[in-house]
Amino acid sequence: MTIDVKDMDYKTINERLRDETGGFELINCCGQRFIGAGMSNKKINIKGTPGNALGAYLNGAFITVDGNAQDAVGDTMNAGRITVHGNIGDAAGYAMRGGQIFVKGSAGYRAGIHMKAYREKSPQLIIGGSAGSFLGEYQAGGVILVLGLARGNRPIVSNFPCTGMHGGKMMLRCSPGEARLPEGLKVRSANDEDSAQLKKILLDYCEAFGYDINEVLDHDFTVIEPYTKDPYHQMYVEN
Repeated sequence: MTIDVKDMDYKTINERLRDETGGFELINCCGQRFIGAGMSNKKINIKGTPGNALGAYLNGAFITVDGNAQDAVGDTMNAGRITVHGNIGDAAGYAMRGGQIFVKGSAGYRAGIHMKAYREKSPQLIIGGSAGSFLGEYQAGGVILVLGLARGNRPIVSNFPCTGMHGGKMMLRCSPGEARLPEGLKVRSANDEDSAQLKKILLDYCEAFGYDINEVLDHDFTVIEPYTKDPYHQMYVEN
């Protein structure tokens, strides 16, 4: 079903999505926030640029954006997938605890902040280009993967990645030492177990964007994990 959302606010859009069945194509989208918030069992394709908090609290729906998306994509999402064929703004995947966010382009600041895992759920945030400062800030679970494809002269990750990281895993498609990382982290080259995980994670991503998975994998990968689940312990206890 095609819905022209040019003159609709987000409440009207979401009411239509909830009331109708089947797949949806939203055309002329321009900045409406909260599209698909909390939804499950829906397939939504968006033509245009959705506003902040696209797919917030998503609970199993599949959302595809044929363009860019703004801030807070997948805020606190629980399940499902958001696929963005352009770039995304800041704080993508904030506190997400399940599901997948696939980005063909680059991400702004604080992507993956407070990302966590919950029981059998382990979220995945895959960024095809580069990521801004504070990537994975306070990450507690899940996987953040940055591929550095078509990033030009920009670093694969900007300043202060993994600040306060105390769980989960970050993987960068670069050699160890290429990214500037804070102290107190385990930084190493990907091993065979990591490579198997990367292949599994990237299968759907490469299919979504038409990449050859073997070409993407034919590169050095750096794996980053925390040493401790309590990185700020010494700031709050007496010696």
